[in-house]
Amino acid sequence: MTAFEARTSVMLSGVVGLRMLGLFIILPVLALYAESLPGGSDRTLVGVALGAYGLTQAILQIPFGWLSDRWGRKPTIYLGLAILALGSLVAGLADSIGVVILGRVIQGAGAVSAAVVALTADLTRDSVRTKAMAIIGTTISLTFAASIIGGPILSRWIGVPGIFLLTGVLALVAIVVVRMAIPDPPQTVAPQRGEAPRFVDVLLDARLMQLNFGVFVLHAVLMVLWVVVPFELRASGLEAPSHWKMYLPVMIGSLFLMVPAIVLSERHGRQRITFILAVALLAAAEAVFALTTPTLVTLFVALLFFFAAFNVLEASLPSLISRTAPPAVKGTAIGVYSSVQFLGTFVGAIIGGWLSQHHGPGAVFVFCLTLTGLWLVVAVRSAPLEPRALASHTAR
Repeated sequence: MTAFEARTSVMLSGVVGLRMLGLFIILPVLALYAESLPGGSDRTLVGVALGAYGLTQAILQIPFGWLSDRWGRKPTIYLGLAILALGSLVAGLADSIGVVILGRVIQGAGAVSAAVVALTADLTRDSVRTKAMAIIGTTISLTFAASIIGGPILSRWIGVPGIFLLTGVLALVAIVVVRMAIPDPPQTVAPQRGEAPRFVDVLLDARLMQLNFGVFVLHAVLMVLWVVVPFELRASGLEAPSHWKMYLPVMIGSLFLMVPAIVLSERHGRQRITFILAVALLAAAEAVFALTTPTLVTLFVALLFFFAAFNVLEASLPSLISRTAPPAVKGTAIGVYSSVQFLGTFVGAIIGGWLSQHHGPGAVFVFCLTLTGLWLVVAVRSAPLEPRALASHTAR
């Protein structure tokens, strides 16, 4: 990468990190905070509050990507970040679980992930684009780790409403970063009708479907985790203000496990085996959750396995999408990927909340084990992911 490409990739990953910090940092504390709000004792509504932003993200990722093609990348990003700030303000001032849900819906309407990735593609060459996507994916993983550790600490200092308001401030900071530190992309000409594969070709492509299914499962089980685990930790004797004492060693340990896995994957051409092992470790984590008696020790082991796998997969999947999607439809493929990712967030939170409310945590973890086991079967049986054109396009 040139110095310009490296600097641009790092700055754009910082924008993504600021935005994702605002969304992630609420996860370990929202369920317990909801107990103090009218209606917050209903785990189903807690699940809705956790996952509501994912629904609007899923719906609006593709329209925002389309808007960025016609209105411009940076103006679209400004709009999305401003909407995120507005939703954060609404959630921060909420006096009931219903208003929190409304704020989360508005937060999710700022669906700029596809636009940011598209801007990254505009400002980097094809030969280094996978590295740029890997930087963004790794930043998301690191941001997630910082969020899970910092959420309980910030909740103790400024409360959950304060965290929501901080999220709004971070969104405004991200607008300034995009305006002042990110170059304007070159003007591009949209392809004429018939020049690129149809949207349905992208949606139904088998190799892209494999990755889309994977990111759906990954974020579904992630959201399910936050419906149940905070209560399991409290029931095991670790009070909410001290949850960071569990999350800190888990995140440090998971990052130490992540680094050699990424090095093995990228430097030694072991992407496929690393990917499969990460999915297997994710399934193993869910098996520990589902099949052992919850104690601080078993919860630590399960969380360590889970986040070691999550960090590897969260860093790898954007790179795999960038590498697998044909250049003519890369933006569309990324938009679909982002929509499916946030759809998984919404579906996982809703189902996790409903199962927890009506059938208890055991049913929640069995559901997650089933999903991750199915993903492992798909990953093992699928062909290696390599750059290529869509078959349906090349045949025409």
